[in-house]
Amino acid sequence: MKKITFEDLILLENSDFMVINKPPYYSSLDDRHEAQNILDLAKGYWEDAQLCHRLDKETSGCLAIAKHPEAYRHLAMQFENRQVQKIYHAVVEGIHDFNEVLVDRNLAANNKGIAKVSKDGKPAQTLVNTLKTYYAHTLVACSPITGRLHQIRVHLAYLKAPICGDPLYGGRPLFLSALKRRFNLKKETEELPIMQRVSLHAFSLQFTGLNSQKITVQAPYPKDFQVLLQQLEKNR
Repeated sequence: MKKITFEDLILLENSDFMVINKPPYYSSLDDRHEAQNILDLAKGYWEDAQLCHRLDKETSGCLAIAKHPEAYRHLAMQFENRQVQKIYHAVVEGIHDFNEVLVDRNLAANNKGIAKVSKDGKPAQTLVNTLKTYYAHTLVACSPITGRLHQIRVHLAYLKAPICGDPLYGGRPLFLSALKRRFNLKKETEELPIMQRVSLHAFSLQFTGLNSQKITVQAPYPKDFQVLLQQLEKNR
């Protein structure tokens, strides 16, 4: 994995907070199997840095980091009271016309870190909207009201719109050969998916700063997400 510098990730920085564009394949917290993780990188840049929330290892996008304990408590309370507005973008299988669709299904996770819809689980709500449709796929925006494990992934699968590249919840990898009618693959060459991870990106984050001003940040798509959308657009 290519080493990154924390400064390159910063989208917004003030005296209290930093919001970064987390790259895919980096754990938010300590991971024995990685030379780098986001928390270590943040502390290398700012000694008192604390992550205010987490993103799954494969998920890219907006991640808020507090620069001192008061800022951490201030934003932690907003997360606890569901006052932080989060929007994720995902590429899902099938053509869907979601217009303010609210998925209100309890979720339960097992000891292997796999979540499922369960009436005995914890309350979970996600608002889903269609952004753009392609030949056989849809770009959607998801606003999680709660913050359960794999919430967006499970709720989209519940809507029969699993995220591309998410086999854990029924999403198949997307290959160029499936989009192009004339696609020649060299013999003895294994075709790789256009995007080799879950097609999920934390697009925007909005919260209130210590000075009561609204802070809104958007994270540009990483290269692999851009390439996926470009291929979908070319082969509509």
